[in-house]
Amino acid sequence: MTSFWTGTRVRLRGIEPEDWTGFMRFAVDEERLGDAVQPPRSAEGYRAWAKEQAAAETDGDCFRLAIEALDTGEIVGAVSTNHADPQAGRFEYGVTVGAGDRRKGYAVEAVVMLLRFMFAERRYHKCEARVLDYNQGSLALHHRLGFVEEGRLRDHVFLAGRHHDLVLLGILADEFDRLHPPA
Repeated sequence: MTSFWTGTRVRLRGIEPEDWTGFMRFAVDEERLGDAVQPPRSAEGYRAWAKEQAAAETDGDCFRLAIEALDTGEIVGAVSTNHADPQAGRFEYGVTVGAGDRRKGYAVEAVVMLLRFMFAERRYHKCEARVLDYNQGSLALHHRLGFVEEGRLRDHVFLAGRHHDLVLLGILADEFDRLHPPA
């Protein structure tokens, strides 16, 4: 039997101390995709962060996992759950894939595994995502996964000298199940 966390292209796993180089690469790749440009962090800062993540206990239903490509064994991205509210039955999530590994199906497979866990195993009802309006790749990914635009916070984020809309997206457990039935 294959692990729940292993798909055809990727495996989701805990972050290891040696993953620091991947996360440093993702930070450079996503410098203009996030909601704020941060000052550069040192290599030692990434090493310490990855070591801390590797030793961290899971915070309930909020966690971060590395996305490892099965064909190379290399870390290609990460997924995380945030703001999990079991009483309301909703959570937010985030995904990042390195620039050289985008459009290979890694993000879709990783997100489907993550959502299947949160919906089928943890009994959540809704997943929410927030995407900047100019991030067309992320918006297309979310629509492909079945997320629906639920709102837009106009001129919500200031970045690169101007304001941008923040697009609010959501998918319900039953919508996810119809679009992504278990194998």
